[in-house]
Amino acid sequence: MSTEARPDDVYPPLAEVVERDQVWPRMAAEYGVTNLVPPWKTSLDGLCDALDRAADNGCAAPGAVERRDEEDRLAASLYAELPYPENQLVALAHTLLDRGVIDERELAERMAAVRARLEA
Repeated sequence: MSTEARPDDVYPPLAEVVERDQVWPRMAAEYGVTNLVPPWKTSLDGLCDALDRAADNGCAAPGAVERRDEEDRLAASLYAELPYPENQLVALAHTLLDRGVIDERELAERMAAVRARLEA
């Protein structure tokens, strides 16, 4: 579980996302991709839908309204440097870390695994 909730602090794995500035518009231009929507956006939308349903069934995940409120607050403050939908993605991860739904160490490991696959 998460070490400690820190709603006004950026978790190190998420700070790395912001620092890398590998946002979709820049990455798409670099690799000549013309699709304006990141390939991971549909997975993010599906995850949000699944979390909304899980919250309705008693999971620790926030419900739709609460999740969106937290997303809006975090996207306008801690993750204001990121464009949409990257700010939505990191805000959701932040919220899930705060609630102990995901673990910071595990998130960092999964991010490293994805990066390794992309760079292979």
